[in-house]
Amino acid sequence: MPELQEQLALVRRRIATIDRKYAHPAPQPATAPADEAAWDSAAVDTPCGRHIEREQLYGRLGRHGSYEISRMEELPEDLLGPISAGAIPPSPAARWAFLDTETTGLSGGTGTCAFLAGVGRLTADGFRVRQFFMRDFADEPSLLWALDRHLADFDVVVTYNGIAFDQPLLETRYRLARQRPPFGRLAHLDLLFGARRLWKLRLDNCRLVELENRILGVERYGDVPGAMIPQLYFDYVRTRRARLLDAVFQHNATDIISLACLTGIVSQVFHSPREARLAHGAEMVGLARWLRQAGQWESALLLFRQAVDRGLPDHLLFRTLWDISVVERRLGRPAAALAILTDLAASPNEHQVEALEALAKHYEHKERNAAIALEFTHAALLLQDSTELRHRRDRLGRLLQGSRGRRLL
Repeated sequence: MPELQEQLALVRRRIATIDRKYAHPAPQPATAPADEAAWDSAAVDTPCGRHIEREQLYGRLGRHGSYEISRMEELPEDLLGPISAGAIPPSPAARWAFLDTETTGLSGGTGTCAFLAGVGRLTADGFRVRQFFMRDFADEPSLLWALDRHLADFDVVVTYNGIAFDQPLLETRYRLARQRPPFGRLAHLDLLFGARRLWKLRLDNCRLVELENRILGVERYGDVPGAMIPQLYFDYVRTRRARLLDAVFQHNATDIISLACLTGIVSQVFHSPREARLAHGAEMVGLARWLRQAGQWESALLLFRQAVDRGLPDHLLFRTLWDISVVERRLGRPAAALAILTDLAASPNEHQVEALEALAKHYEHKERNAAIALEFTHAALLLQDSTELRHRRDRLGRLLQGSRGRRLL
């Protein structure tokens, strides 16, 4: 028992020590933490209040992954014309603004703000990224006013998914602040659409961070996931610990320099497709489909055939063979198309029925051979029943029956 009493007494003394330690909590500083004071040197006053601006330089002799920054100086003024279907007039690369925002939410809507807007531009000494930041919601009108004045120096704004997200969000914030949005005077290139055309058949997804890793060879270290950024900003607003946002500023700057480098790569491919150095057959197919849609049939056919020679997975190979047959027919070369269709009809694939039906149409209308056309129609019906195929079978059967009757007479 005495031993137990001694142990209990020891526990009581320890508890008392802990109680005394936390009886009077340490006083909280009356001013913001020291790292918040770092914003003072970056504060900018405007007619609408005050906000923070920071600038980062990527030297012209440096690289971002595999892309040399100095290559941007060589981009032709008409580079963005083909990728935008002629919507963007010629303009020097120094007058292209590469825009990306970090927001208080990922779903958009009138309650979502862009607390950080970054704009990258090509300058004589390299690529500069200027970032406009609001420390709290009272800074937003000042940020918007300064961003508008900054964008006045440009002809084109380049974004990644900006047509669906960044631009509408900012336009809403400008209107709520009773300011005129700057986008009406700027041509807009959303690089997402061109990137998808080129790489969606090769890559699992075309997110910007995926492209910078797979195409530019950029590895991000210590990066903050985009889904965490809104919460980090709210944590900063509550605690005023500016260091919480260091990774967010770097995330935004990296997005912008990656966007600029990818713009040079993707737009150059669409601008000069014959000179494009494409390493993968899937990329060739993506570019060939765009050329076909643009009416450049011969160039599309050349790329389709190069993609087949380079090697494609089966599902993409059969689709590409079908595309080749369509282009050959469009160019008035039925014999070449017929050879491709015969190959497609001979093996199981997603275009086998279409190939059999196309062969039936060819032999019925071009060769005037209803018997062979009927055979191809029967083969297609064995794979897939459809009203159109049954109508074709019945019509060809009547045609053959009628021709036999005429021969008997």
